[in-house]
Amino acid sequence: MDLSKVPLTGPRAFTRGYLVIHSAPSALCRHLEWAVANLLGHPVELTWRPQPLLLGTHRSTFEWRDRAGIGAEMASALRGWHYLRYEVREESADNCVLYRYTPNLGIHRAVLDGAGAVMITENQISNALALDDESLRTSLQQALGSEWDLELEQFRRVEMDEFSHGRAISF
Repeated sequence: MDLSKVPLTGPRAFTRGYLVIHSAPSALCRHLEWAVANLLGHPVELTWRPQPLLLGTHRSTFEWRDRAGIGAEMASALRGWHYLRYEVREESADNCVLYRYTPNLGIHRAVLDGAGAVMITENQISNALALDDESLRTSLQQALGSEWDLELEQFRRVEMDEFSHGRAISF
């Protein structure tokens, strides 16, 4: 099936998504491929590269087009795998949802706007406003996923450095 021609809206809407595994123990790599393949319903082969920040771990990036909601299912399925650090991003015509996971913090879900900024709901703001100043700050940082960003940023930087280095060599 040519997924480039599948509609992103309507009753048979498909979404596109990205899975970025920032770090996974070597022993789990093949099992993670099987888990993703099981969710998508077809074989998947991830390209694994060593993660220089954590000895004995690997990283991979994977893009898909599938039915709406698969990103949430993927994030939920992977959160039970300890020692992983990953992000799942699912984009549709209606919205974009980002799931982030670290062993220390657990899972975080955020809805993003068109520019990639985290959108905070009225209820989240109302609940935060009922708190003292320090708790307000903590509640808003939690809603934004600030701790997840801080922990994952060093892993994102590895990807960006590798991309920049590759681009510099190719010119």
